[in-house]
Amino acid sequence: MTTRTDVTAPATYLEEQRQLVRQVRTDLVHQYRARLQSGDEPPIRMMASIVRALEQECARRRLDPAATRLEIVNRTIGDVDPRLITECEGAAGGPGDYRTLADDLGIALPGEELQGRIATGRAYRRLRDQMMVMEQIVMRAGFDARVYDLASVGNPVLRQWLAEDMRQWGLAVDASHVALGLGATDCMDKVLRGLAAAARLDSRPAGALLLPAPGFNVVAAQAVGYGYRVHPVTTSAEDCFKLTATQLDRALTENADIGIVYLIVTSNPAAFAYRPEELRDLVAVLRRWRERGRTVYLMADLAYIGTGIPADDEARMLALSSATDLAEQLILISSLSKTHTLTGERFGWVTFGDADLAARLTGSWINSIASMPGEWQLRFMAYHRLFRENPHLTTKIRNLYALRRRQLRAQLTQLDQRFGLFERIFADDDATIYNWSELRAGEDCFSVFEKTGIAGIPGSTFHYSDRYVRFSVGILPVTADGSTGASSESPAEPPARRNP
Repeated sequence: MTTRTDVTAPATYLEEQRQLVRQVRTDLVHQYRARLQSGDEPPIRMMASIVRALEQECARRRLDPAATRLEIVNRTIGDVDPRLITECEGAAGGPGDYRTLADDLGIALPGEELQGRIATGRAYRRLRDQMMVMEQIVMRAGFDARVYDLASVGNPVLRQWLAEDMRQWGLAVDASHVALGLGATDCMDKVLRGLAAAARLDSRPAGALLLPAPGFNVVAAQAVGYGYRVHPVTTSAEDCFKLTATQLDRALTENADIGIVYLIVTSNPAAFAYRPEELRDLVAVLRRWRERGRTVYLMADLAYIGTGIPADDEARMLALSSATDLAEQLILISSLSKTHTLTGERFGWVTFGDADLAARLTGSWINSIASMPGEWQLRFMAYHRLFRENPHLTTKIRNLYALRRRQLRAQLTQLDQRFGLFERIFADDDATIYNWSELRAGEDCFSVFEKTGIAGIPGSTFHYSDRYVRFSVGILPVTADGSTGASSESPAEPPARRNP
C-alpha cells in the first residue's frame, strides 16, 4: 500500500486512513479482552501491550503515520518528555513558550532540532562545566566522589544542600538526616529494606505496611518482596480518595502488625492532595498510639510536591513538620523526577526526621547500591544549582502541568459528550500530572481505548475498582482542538531530533 505522510494530504484520504486504524484498534481490543478473562496478565501490562501491538500492526500495514498518531494516544505513562513539548502560550520565547524547556533544562543537545527550533545547548554545556566546579567543592569538603563511599549515602555537601531545602518547611534537619537515592522508587526500596532488616535483628517480623487505596502499586510490590504484609485501606470518592483519621485509627486498632503507613501527600493516581488539617489529624492518630507505646512510621511520598500551587504545598509540608514530637517516626521521600521533568536522571533523596534512624538504616544503602555513582552526584549538584539560580524554570514546569491538566479535562469532557464514557471526571486539586475519573457502568479501559484511542491505566492497578481509570498528561501534549491525538498543526512525522 502506498501511503502519504505530508500534512497537505486530502482530508478524505486522512479520514480513510484513520478509519483503517480504528478497525485495527477494534480488532485488537477484542483479542486482548479475551486474554484478560484468563487472568494471567495484569490489566496495566495488557494496556501497554495493546498500544505497542496496535502501533506495530499499523506500521506493518503501512498505514499513514499521521492517522496512527491521531488514533493512538498512550496516556498510561506519567513521565514528561521535554523534547516532545509543543505548547506555546503567548509570544515565542516568552514565559509561556514551553517548547524551550528541553533547551532550558540542558536536555537538548547543542544544535539539536526540536519542534522546528535549534537548541542553543547553553544549559547542556553549563551543566557539564558546573560538574567540574561541584567536584572541586566536594573535594575541598574532604570528600572524593571518585572513591568508594563507605557509607554509600552520598556526599555531605549535596546532602546539606537538600537538608537546607527541607528546612524551608520547618524541618529541623541537617546532612546527617539525608540519604541520596536513585529516584524516589529506589529511596522507598531502601527504606523498606532497612526497616525489615532492623526488625529481623530484633527478632521481629517485618510487619505490615498500610497502603491507602487507590495507591502507588510499586511500593506494595517492594513491601511484599521484603516480607511485609500489605494492608490496603479503601478510600472513598466522598473523601477525595484520601485516608481519613478514622480509617487510620481503625486499621491500627484491628491490625497490630501495621508498622508503616505509606502516604502520598499529593496522590498518584487520584491527583487529590491532603489538606493541612487532614495531615494534622492523621499525625494526631499516630501520636495517640505513640502515647500507648506503639511506634508507627509515616513514610510520606513527596514526589508531586512542587507540581501544584506553591502556597498549598507549603501549608501541607508545615503541617507535617510541625509534629516535632514525632520526628523519629517521620520519613520523607523526595525526587526531582516529576517536579522537574528529570525522570531519566533519577535524582532522589530520603529525609529522616531522626538522624539516629538514618544511621541505623545505612546498611540498606551499603548492601544494595554499595556506593553512589560519583558522576551522578556531581550532575545532581549541578542541577540543584541550576534550579536555585533559575527559579523561573520550576514555575514554568508547574505552569505547563496546569495547562495540560486543564486541556485533558476539557478533552475528556468532549469525548464524554460524544461517547458517554464517564460517570465523573474529577477536577483534582490542580496538582500532579494525572487525571482520575470514574467510568459509567459497562465501560472499562478497553472500551475507552476502542472508542477514543486513548490508553489509560485501570483502577485495579492501584488496588481499586476498574470502574476508575488514570490518564497521564505526560509524554504527549494534550491538543487544544479537542481531537484525540495530534493537532491539525502537527507534522505527519514525529518532531525531528537532529543531532549536532
